[in-house]
Amino acid sequence: MYADNELLFPPYVIQRLRLSRGESWQNLVDRVSLLSQDDPESLAFSLMMIYLDGCLRCETDSYRAMRGCTACSRQTLRRFKQSDQELLECYRVALEEVQTHLKAVPVKRIVERTPPAKAA
Repeated sequence: MYADNELLFPPYVIQRLRLSRGESWQNLVDRVSLLSQDDPESLAFSLMMIYLDGCLRCETDSYRAMRGCTACSRQTLRRFKQSDQELLECYRVALEEVQTHLKAVPVKRIVERTPPAKAA
């Protein structure tokens, strides 16, 4: 009944959007899809799509959610009437927002360590 849908735009959908727009869009998708999910560029792409798709207003029982994130995102990109350059500008703005946030709130990396041995 339900398609693969998430609460917010999931990074696994990025590559599925490659053919939705022109060459500059495809180049962006190719670059970002190779990055880890926690890379600022990947986060920026997801943030841009969250804004464009309206993920924050999506309800799990809505028609849009039942179709799934991939279908919703493809439809959003088809309906985006501005040029690919305007779309890339949306991405640039989202990237600046992510970078600004990361500078303001540093991310602490957790390093796996072997727990100390217990004294016998």
